[in-house]
Amino acid sequence: SRKRSSKAESAHSTMMNSDMDAVEAENQVELEEKTRLINQVLELQHTLEDLSARVDAVKEENLKLKSENQVLGQYIENLMSASSVFQTTDTKSKRK
Repeated sequence: SRKRSSKAESAHSTMMNSDMDAVEAENQVELEEKTRLINQVLELQHTLEDLSARVDAVKEENLKLKSENQVLGQYIENLMSASSVFQTTDTKSKRK
């Protein structure tokens, strides 16, 4: 009777150890998956920060170029109004 009890306890203990190992392995897999997802989220956050910084830099450059274009446009307008080549076309049209 004692031997049977001992064998049953041993079998029960082996099953419990096996179940605990399975749970531990499952927990390990879950932990690895969580870690992988966290790393992926952090990487995406850094990518988003980089893209946002690039957008800001492009916006700033765009404003600078628009301003330069306005200055150049005004300069060209002033040159055209001061040039005799463009004024002769104006005087011809006034004569007619």
